[in-house]
Amino acid sequence: MRNVSELSLSALDMFRQAAIEGSILAASVKLNRVQSNVSTRIKQLEEQLGTQLFVRGARGLNLTDEGRILLAYADRLISLSSEAVDAVTATAPSGDFRIGTMESTAASRLPKILSAYHAQNPKVQIHVEVDTAGGLSRRLQASEIDVAFIAEPLTIEGAESLAVFEEQLVLVAPASFPPLRNPQGLTGSTIVAFEQGCAYRQYLQEWVAEEGIKPGAILSVGSYLAMLACVSGGTGYAVVPRSVLDMIATEGQFRLHKLPKRYSRIKTLLIWRENFKSPKLDALKALISKKGDCA
Repeated sequence: MRNVSELSLSALDMFRQAAIEGSILAASVKLNRVQSNVSTRIKQLEEQLGTQLFVRGARGLNLTDEGRILLAYADRLISLSSEAVDAVTATAPSGDFRIGTMESTAASRLPKILSAYHAQNPKVQIHVEVDTAGGLSRRLQASEIDVAFIAEPLTIEGAESLAVFEEQLVLVAPASFPPLRNPQGLTGSTIVAFEQGCAYRQYLQEWVAEEGIKPGAILSVGSYLAMLACVSGGTGYAVVPRSVLDMIATEGQFRLHKLPKRYSRIKTLLIWRENFKSPKLDALKALISKKGDCA
């Protein structure tokens, strides 16, 4: 039986970097290692596991199925190692900090927070990952990200949260639509929204069901620019944070309609795993509490 109980974090880090870069040479430069050393350690890792992790393609290294599985674990193990060091040392915030966020937050709210955070903590390397609220929750549970900004409610177990700010959601319809005096007027029209897992899509669908509106179809898009372009072109209607609309010249392109308060005033939460301890997180919470956006 192969002894795989002692996987080296150093070897996993070399493997991970080669997977990211798609090249042994690029990985060795990134890690400031001799190329032959990186190549040898990855070969030893393959021998230890008894499986091939890479295949060489025309454009460099490609992960095998087994390699993709190992990469997910390598990400988590390396992250947990860094997290453990953070938890037991009293040093100033430093190192990688993986922040997940919804697209609306990334576009309209996060830049000011990250700018202030970087000014206070220049040794922290911030990596921003954009996903739906559902996707971010799953990635947080899998330790693929350290913290996340998601819309309420918090639905995952084993997580803590801090309210950051409140978004105002508005219903956006094409300018060509007649005035919406009765929500039933939307029956038969298309909903334009992000994929399942988007919290704002869930709020819209709950409101539509509550009002007895029967959508004609649901068109899933990948960005707010695509969403607003579809709505402007007459495809259908959507729910969008007011903060996103305020960033874009929208005058004359849309009809805006208010939603009931329970669907229009939505808090954005900073969430993290309850066992995640880090000076990087403490610094972010302190910055957010000082700003007091949700006060």
